[in-house]
Amino acid sequence: MRTSDELSEADFRSLYRHLRGTAPGGARRGALDTIGEEQVLAAVREVRSGRTVSLAAPVNTRTAPDDAEPAEHRLTAPADGEPGSTGLELARDRIAMNIHGDVNSHIDALCHVIYDGTLHGGIPAADALSPDGASALSIDLVRDGIVGRGVLLDIPRLHGVPWLEPGSQVMAEDLAAAEAGQGVRVGRGDILLVRVGHRRRREELGAWDTADARAGLHPTAMEFLAEREVAVLGSDGNNDTAPSAAQGVAFPVHVLAIHAMGLHLLDYLRFEDLAPICARDGRWSFLCVIAPLRLPAATGSPVNPLAIL
Repeated sequence: MRTSDELSEADFRSLYRHLRGTAPGGARRGALDTIGEEQVLAAVREVRSGRTVSLAAPVNTRTAPDDAEPAEHRLTAPADGEPGSTGLELARDRIAMNIHGDVNSHIDALCHVIYDGTLHGGIPAADALSPDGASALSIDLVRDGIVGRGVLLDIPRLHGVPWLEPGSQVMAEDLAAAEAGQGVRVGRGDILLVRVGHRRRREELGAWDTADARAGLHPTAMEFLAEREVAVLGSDGNNDTAPSAAQGVAFPVHVLAIHAMGLHLLDYLRFEDLAPICARDGRWSFLCVIAPLRLPAATGSPVNPLAIL
């Protein structure tokens, strides 16, 4: 774990080219191609108690330093907010939200990142994106959900702290050390979940400007994921650190994961219910089910992943 280790623009592009070469050739589902029937059946066999745990945070509807435009939720019926005393009435509500915010749990589609004018697989962004939405690599790719073996690596636990301070960078050696300490190994087709403690820090100390400082993965840590052929990456933060760990690229992990490697990203999850159970039971892998909304042309979706233990 480090707090300052910036890649030059040239080094970042070299890393990008290397990781792009590890992606399945011509795949339009990206790294999800590493999850086959064998991986799904093996993940199902992880279930022992049948307990389910949400990996999402409650939807935020209050303005905060990290959420200038929070989700809007209001009751639309009864019209005056006061139900009557007789007869049938239906309570109804409406919600609106920015999918790619810095608080609410969401999944990034493969069309979310544009780099050098292209999307993952070299698709010209100008051909795929319009005001009407995305015609390629949208979240519709995972309309049938993502089902696989989830593995939680708890980096604050590794270092004996409740959370990583904003600006901390998780290195590949941290991921490997967490594996060893937890007695688990990340493998092909796994849904890798990396806890940095962002959510716990926010809940205990209050919100802060995450654009200015947040813990996350160092870009070079993505080599660990490529080596293990991970299918999906998720974190209780943004996955990227702030300040950025690469010159000239605001979100280098997003560029490497989504654009180069074809990984769907899960941002701003919540592991504060799951992590204590894993620590108590001494097992850090489980069946994981991710079911985005069916938004055919969207660049992402709100999401409530489930761990089934």
